[in-house]
Amino acid sequence: MRTTRVTVAALLAAAVLTLTACGTEPAKNSGVTQISGGQDAKKAATVLDRPFNKPELVLTDTTGKPWNLREQTKGRPTLIYFGYTNCPDVCPLTMSNIAVAKKNLPKEDQDNLRVVFVTTDPERDTPESLGAWLKAQDPSFVGLTGDFATIQAAARTLGIGIDPAKKETDGSVVSMHGAQVIAFSPKTDEGYVLYGEGTTVEDYAKDLPKLAKGENP
Repeated sequence: MRTTRVTVAALLAAAVLTLTACGTEPAKNSGVTQISGGQDAKKAATVLDRPFNKPELVLTDTTGKPWNLREQTKGRPTLIYFGYTNCPDVCPLTMSNIAVAKKNLPKEDQDNLRVVFVTTDPERDTPESLGAWLKAQDPSFVGLTGDFATIQAAARTLGIGIDPAKKETDGSVVSMHGAQVIAFSPKTDEGYVLYGEGTTVEDYAKDLPKLAKGENP
């Protein structure tokens, strides 16, 4: 993994460059640069010079009820990821890696951790289908769906670009989205650490104990 140190301004500027589509080649005209490295070659994490503010986001959870991101995650270590359940590769692997790594935490830290999956394909990802998909990963994971424009706007405040789902010539439907996981501190409620799509189970397992305490990995 290459050495990377990124500011919020750099990430927001990058959000007009390149998107990753799960299972497809990157689009050429819109999206977000993928960040895959940390401060040195041994770290997956990128600690941001200027943390992100947590988006003011109210969507629908898997029970069909309104879920306020700021209120429900206040004072808790939180990982946020934007993806979709029909993704053939990156999204399920990312959630699976986090789920496996989470099991290494003490039970108190497991219970306190919030992992939030926000769909980029709300037309197909209903509360019911999203809930069934996440249950297979980890029943404690929070799934959110709702108005696409609201989701897209929230993602962009975190430097993550997403495009509306579209049908390909082969009939498949693809959602173009950035593949970053943003970690929010329980101390400040700010997004201060970023992970790219190449982050492994071992990477998360190593960093989660520190993220749970709001420390730099």
